Amino acid sequence: MSRARVARRIATAAAYGGGSIGLIGGAAAGLLLTEVRLAKRLVGGSGDVPPRADGRYGSAFAHRTDEPPLRLGFLGDSTAAGQGVRRARETPGALLASGLAAVAERPVRLVNVALPGAKSDDLQRQVSLLLDSSIPPPDVVVIMIGANDVTRRVPLAASVRLLSDAVRRLRDAGAQVVVGTCPDLGSVEPVYQPLRWLARRASRQLAAAQTIAVVGLGGRTVSLGDLLGPEFEARPRELFGPDNFHPSAEGYATAAMAVLPTLCASLGLWPEADEQPDARRGEGFLPVAKAAVAAASEGGTEVTPAAAGTGPRGRWALLKRRRRRPLDDAATEERAGEDAAGGPSGADAGGAGGTTGDAAHRSA
Repeated sequence: MSRARVARRIATAAAYGGGSIGLIGGAAAGLLLTEVRLAKRLVGGSGDVPPRADGRYGSAFAHRTDEPPLRLGFLGDSTAAGQGVRRARETPGALLASGLAAVAERPVRLVNVALPGAKSDDLQRQVSLLLDSSIPPPDVVVIMIGANDVTRRVPLAASVRLLSDAVRRLRDAGAQVVVGTCPDLGSVEPVYQPLRWLARRASRQLAAAQTIAVVGLGGRTVSLGDLLGPEFEARPRELFGPDNFHPSAEGYATAAMAVLPTLCASLGLWPEADEQPDARRGEGFLPVAKAAVAAASEGGTEVTPAAAGTGPRGRWALLKRRRRRPLDDAATEERAGEDAAGGPSGADAGGAGGTTGDAAHRSA
């Protein structure tokens, strides 16, 4: 069975309430569990609380516009929370808030309700925190989820269905949604064969199925692949953190740099010329299942709904390999006239964004 067909089956089972499609077969599961026990001795995992980065970014742009700050929400697991770094400005939420502010030339208010260790079944709680009726709904939301579903053997269809429910609620609230799909756990260096192969297969199956579901709901996805591929494979000591599992500060910057163009494009802030597919970069329109499988195997690849919608072969999507904007440039612009060295300033940390962040962390 082709990988595209497998991904379609998983997404279809999720849509119709099926949950029996597992990550791996029974015999392989026993082998996987044995290998996981061995891998845990090498992959430490971090128990540190991620730094809190909620608040306003890009205050230097406030005098240029009368528009209110853009509202950016962050949901997901330890990667979304920024596990493994010590400074707020090094978390993916802060990096993307700074980058978005620089591109939009407008302040951005970040609310991050991600929870380390979360599986997809925690997304409904996180969405409820983000859609608190006491504050305006977010303009755009980034979700990073899936790694814990793989390691804890959550059935693929159930995982995708839970993500779909969260995306649907956010879209109904008027938010744009960008999902960083399940990372390729086969890229975690201390994990050996056959666990590496099984983890890679399960991760990519889930990532492809996530893409089909999210695109069907009008969202966009960016493949985190093997935590953005060649860079991590070539320099694992630099891009993975001390626990050999979560990214380092430079690793998070690499991932955020790939997500930023899609985040901006979802709000109509990216140059129109870059919205057209470039055949020289291998971009183009494909049936959504084929686009999803292609993206799952290549980190940093975006899949977005095609304007044409559906065709004889079902729903179509646009596969994009966007040019990345160096986050150093965006951060330099954003910090002009603003002290963002430790995240948002004390004055900015109050108000709606800071209050919501406090409530989210107490609930977590």
